[in-house]
Amino acid sequence: MNIILIGPPGAGKGTQARILEEERGMVQLSTGDMLREARTSGTELGKKVADIMDSGGLVTDDIVVGLIDEKLQSVNGDGFIFDGFPRTLTQAAALDDLLKANKKELGAVVEMQVDDDALVARITARSTCANCGEVYNDITRPIPDDGRCSTCGASDFRRRADDNEESLRTRLMEYYKKTAPLIGYYFHAGLLKPVNGLGEIDDVKGEIAASLGA
Repeated sequence: MNIILIGPPGAGKGTQARILEEERGMVQLSTGDMLREARTSGTELGKKVADIMDSGGLVTDDIVVGLIDEKLQSVNGDGFIFDGFPRTLTQAAALDDLLKANKKELGAVVEMQVDDDALVARITARSTCANCGEVYNDITRPIPDDGRCSTCGASDFRRRADDNEESLRTRLMEYYKKTAPLIGYYFHAGLLKPVNGLGEIDDVKGEIAASLGA
């Protein structure tokens, strides 16, 4: 099954994508990861990405679709997880065409719903392991007492500069402006599966499993 994870910054899409990868053998297609990988790949498409990013420009939809197309054709897995794409109706239509060309289809669009105030409180308490990227939270998942990451053992933790209330509310507003039409688009297509994005990790995992019929 191929799915899209939709949710505002900090809703836990990355965490749930990793769980789906580990437990179901699915492959996460994160646009951010793909762009970073392409930038250093040495391919013609990768060189275009590097030139654009180095000049401070915005990578076009056509290039992102091209990167996704490469992944669809070269990576094997028990379904794909689209994270960070599509963000607009134009991108959604492009993804529909791309999946059709690759003889694939979407099985579900999981919308991770949140309460904005609760999300702000959670994200402003967030720290990340500088070595492996594991996420911790002062309230819900504190850094271990020994000061070391439970995943890799590193002791360097950082907070994102934009994980403050003003920046986060700006990012939330931008998300809702761009994503609201997508929610209606996929609801109309009968694919939208809302879940509570602010529950405990295992609870959200269970809701997603139920929404996917397993």
